[in-house]
Amino acid sequence: MSTARFGRLTALGTAVLAAAAVGAVPAASAAPPTTQVRLITFNDLHGNLEPPAGSSGRVTLPDGSAVDAGGAQFLATHVARLRGEVPNSLVFSAGDNVGASPVNSSLFHDEPTVEFLNQLGVSASVVGNHEFDEGVEELRRMSDGGCHPVDGCQFRESFPGADFEQLGANVTHEDGRPALKPFDVQTVGGTRIGVIGATLEDLPSVVAPGAIDGLEFGDEVEAINRSSRVLEAMGVKAQVVLLHQGDGTEGGGPDDCRLTPGPGAEIAKAASPAVDLVFSAHSHAQYNCAVEDPAGKPRRYLQGASYGRLLSVADLTVDRRTQDVVREQTAARNEVVTRDVPADPAAQALIDEAAAKAAPIADRPVGSIAADLPRAGAPSGESPLGDVIADAQFEATAANSPQVAITNPGGLRADLLFPGSPAGEGDGMVTYGEAFAVQPFGNIMQTMTLTGGQLKAVLEQQWTPEETNILQVSAGLHYSYSESAPIGSKVTGISIDGQPIDLDASYRVSVNNFLAGGGDGFTEFTKGTDVVGGPVDLDAFLAYLDAHPGILPPPPDRITAQP
Repeated sequence: MSTARFGRLTALGTAVLAAAAVGAVPAASAAPPTTQVRLITFNDLHGNLEPPAGSSGRVTLPDGSAVDAGGAQFLATHVARLRGEVPNSLVFSAGDNVGASPVNSSLFHDEPTVEFLNQLGVSASVVGNHEFDEGVEELRRMSDGGCHPVDGCQFRESFPGADFEQLGANVTHEDGRPALKPFDVQTVGGTRIGVIGATLEDLPSVVAPGAIDGLEFGDEVEAINRSSRVLEAMGVKAQVVLLHQGDGTEGGGPDDCRLTPGPGAEIAKAASPAVDLVFSAHSHAQYNCAVEDPAGKPRRYLQGASYGRLLSVADLTVDRRTQDVVREQTAARNEVVTRDVPADPAAQALIDEAAAKAAPIADRPVGSIAADLPRAGAPSGESPLGDVIADAQFEATAANSPQVAITNPGGLRADLLFPGSPAGEGDGMVTYGEAFAVQPFGNIMQTMTLTGGQLKAVLEQQWTPEETNILQVSAGLHYSYSESAPIGSKVTGISIDGQPIDLDASYRVSVNNFLAGGGDGFTEFTKGTDVVGGPVDLDAFLAYLDAHPGILPPPPDRITAQP
């Protein structure tokens, strides 16, 4: 790249000047009075270049059936068709392009994924939490290019960086200076589109400690509105938001709107009335909603699942005279990235290159399973894969004398499915690449001392007014919870190795460093004492696979849900 994209984004004045330089408002044309602009957005790709497997590679349709979806080669074909239908089109991402990626991207620090986004013609992306997985300097390198400071350039001889802007209106330095460009202005079909990026305010709770040192993450609505006012002052009337925050759903097809209470819709409702559309992300959900802005006017709020399975498509009608969106004529939908289309040649070549270069490591056998180990499981929230990972972490930290191991469900990124072999021989072989896809973060195991009371407090923190996040626990820990009991008083009957816990006694508990730092809101872990380090979580899983061939799902009896 000829310009340092990340470096030039660190001052609001510079950002505004860069956006203002895009061009003056086009003169009105006698005919036609409006122009059509198509916005094509995806979210939470997480480096899934190859078609994702299992439930991660399917989309639920309105009738409850499912269709295989995703794969960069098919995503590119669908994007090309959508752009061809409406010449005035732009492609965006709502964040988490990289991080928690399969081995054919992550082995190369996600450089293949950035190259794919450049191929797609992505023009702007908001930063998600996973853009910070390797720290701020790595985000800078992803934007500006250059070889990795430790591993060098392993994918290709050089790495040019991203051709698109990385936005974050609510990301600042500790002194209040913008750390990222808050917005961008794109000109298409004689129309200027203001694109505001905002990431989740509670991002520090979902990244590893130290990854965002020196940065602060402010209120999303305040940041959006601040950027919107600047855009209005520049005469940019058509405004959209890329929001890396979202909501859960109660099911439904890609265009249903069965939202469960969450932060995304509240932000979409509260943001400035000047904003015409909000693309959301982070929750990996599919929905297409109409929400009312503060002026009581409807606007679209949508999200396209994850892993490249859906494209969120919005067709805007823009008044040539006012340069504003005719909101009532906006049409939006989530389109399935089906695999029944020809593979895009450039994307397929990139996938093949990444797979070939990763194969010597990715295809190495590391163990075997005798049945599916999915992330989802019992109604209690206990999962077969979660049980196995917790048991693996318990064994791997044996030298630290743990009595319990606990892991976060968000650290399990892929199902482990029988037969497990890429060739499908039915022998249940698990490859390094498959194991890596399950545990891609490289978190460090730590063993700490908690009192029985602190352990109970940890388990109570699984429930908040916003969500439920059930931890996965090793075989020695058992407890029950009541779904109807108030938050803070749900957990009963906690036992370790068959003995009820003593709230005043001390217990050794193994967790990864993400949880140890209070990640996912489990702040009680930060009170742990006598902390001792252990292996990387992936190494713990690899050792367990090697020591236990033919793994079966453990009995789902560690967590019991009661009415």
